[in-house]
Amino acid sequence: YHMRVSPAEEMPVDGPPAVEEPLLLPWDRFSSWLHCICVVGFDLELGQAVEVQQTVRLKTSICYLSFPDSNSGCLGDTQFCFRFRQAAGRKSSLGCFLDHFDRDAPVCLKRDQGYYYGYVYFRQVRDKSLKRGYFQKSLVLISKLPYVTFFHSLLKLIAPEYFEKQEPCLEAACNDIDRWPTPCPGKILTLPIMGVVMKLRIPTCYDKPGTSQLVQSAPSDSLVSIILPTVHEVDLFRCFHPVFFHIQMLWELVLLGEALVVMAPSPAESSDTVLALVSCISPLRYCSDFRPYFTIHDSEFKEYTTRTQAPPSVILGVTNPFFAKTLQHWPHIIRIGDMKQAGEMAKQMKVKKLKNLKTLDSKPGVYTAYKPFLNKDEDIIKQLQKGVQQKRPSAAQNAILRRYFLELTQSFIIPLERYVASLMPLQKSISPWKSPPQLRPFNQEEFMKTLEKAGPQLTSRLKGDWIGLYRQFLRSPNFDGWFRNRRKEMMQKLEALHLEALCEEDLQLRIQKHTEVETVDLVLKLKEKLTQAEKDQLPVKPGTLPRLQAHIENIILTLPEDLQGILHKPPSP
Repeated sequence: YHMRVSPAEEMPVDGPPAVEEPLLLPWDRFSSWLHCICVVGFDLELGQAVEVQQTVRLKTSICYLSFPDSNSGCLGDTQFCFRFRQAAGRKSSLGCFLDHFDRDAPVCLKRDQGYYYGYVYFRQVRDKSLKRGYFQKSLVLISKLPYVTFFHSLLKLIAPEYFEKQEPCLEAACNDIDRWPTPCPGKILTLPIMGVVMKLRIPTCYDKPGTSQLVQSAPSDSLVSIILPTVHEVDLFRCFHPVFFHIQMLWELVLLGEALVVMAPSPAESSDTVLALVSCISPLRYCSDFRPYFTIHDSEFKEYTTRTQAPPSVILGVTNPFFAKTLQHWPHIIRIGDMKQAGEMAKQMKVKKLKNLKTLDSKPGVYTAYKPFLNKDEDIIKQLQKGVQQKRPSAAQNAILRRYFLELTQSFIIPLERYVASLMPLQKSISPWKSPPQLRPFNQEEFMKTLEKAGPQLTSRLKGDWIGLYRQFLRSPNFDGWFRNRRKEMMQKLEALHLEALCEEDLQLRIQKHTEVETVDLVLKLKEKLTQAEKDQLPVKPGTLPRLQAHIENIILTLPEDLQGILHKPPSP
């Protein structure tokens, strides 16, 4: 393979942004959407030759991930995505600048600190003039953003043009992208690209789960050619169609962070299925590693396929028959047939025994010895089957399935939310002159007791061993990630309430009783609190931070001039 890369290798940006839209240097806007664009081609003489300035290991793995396995036989155009670990020690210079977009993004759309996504448009067509008899090339967008639907739509516009017209067209696309507004959640964005205009909205964490705010077309939109209803959602019904009878069991396996492998005929099907699995527990974030398309050349191949320890908490999408051997010790295997033949309803009612999975020719289905905690919900199966018989549009089937998963996840998570909220100290225990009070620790048995009266039975009619499901969940990476996030939010809320309480105090009156040393100490503490509050973007009432700043100024003015000079100096970095 050989590979070329777009110019937007990271450029230094000085210091964190002080204002909402910081001063943007050339390529900053581009870099807020994309890390780079790669072109990967297959060269018979060269084999793996890569022309890109990233670490070598990464280059080879990007090359392999950008091409379907030879046995996939993908003729024509194929789109899929992959995800890979960021090389250790590389810090994105735009980190601080992008963080303030992340704050308002829903938890499942926040950028992954240690990972990149690769969005691929691969073309393979017969070409007699080439030695192999085929033209094979991939255009790959590398980004930190998990906006699958958006990047696939973008590639549909750029890639065919590029394959026809080559380099100048890529340069034009990069220049267009560098003029885009930054990817700000909640705003309606219009993005011109190669003569057409895309219009979309990135969701925010304040949107009600399960609602998508549709971008309406306005009269001024004569130029808009593409309105995207979603930037990140995959078609759940199409993806789960082949393993349709087992959706509820799959939801449990994903929720509990079990080791799952999806064996599919092509990278498009493996990546769609893995993304559908990860998103079926939304609005919970899936906190373990997942690889929509995983190959034997991946740097984590050895680590993930070793038999010396239990399989890790990860979801892998694979297409190479070799994995049927290397991963046959995995506890849960989903075998997907060709989705193109998904017209007839999946026939696999029973979960299959793992020992029957010897080769990739095994019948499609779910191979596992797992016993679900919850009783099967027959209603959703009937409702979707009826939809297939009545030729209900795919979008409607997808909406039904998405709502089903959302309600199931919410029934499960609401009792946890309710219990965790009770760990917050009472507001009256917050005193401006004492450190903010601590959160009570999470006590598993205490939580289990709350389930008797306020468990999932309040919102779900599903019966089964909910208690067992919770016990298992509390040991999973998904609980760990969720609880850490909630804890951080609550600590920040306490800090914010503490700051607000400080602002209400008459500090001038207080310092009259202080010695000079105590007053200087107070100024330094308040300054530190202010800096920390700005850095953490604490959820304080509007106007709190300017008021605190004014308090600090007024206290400094009561001190002798030499001290005023020292305290007014900005802190040295």
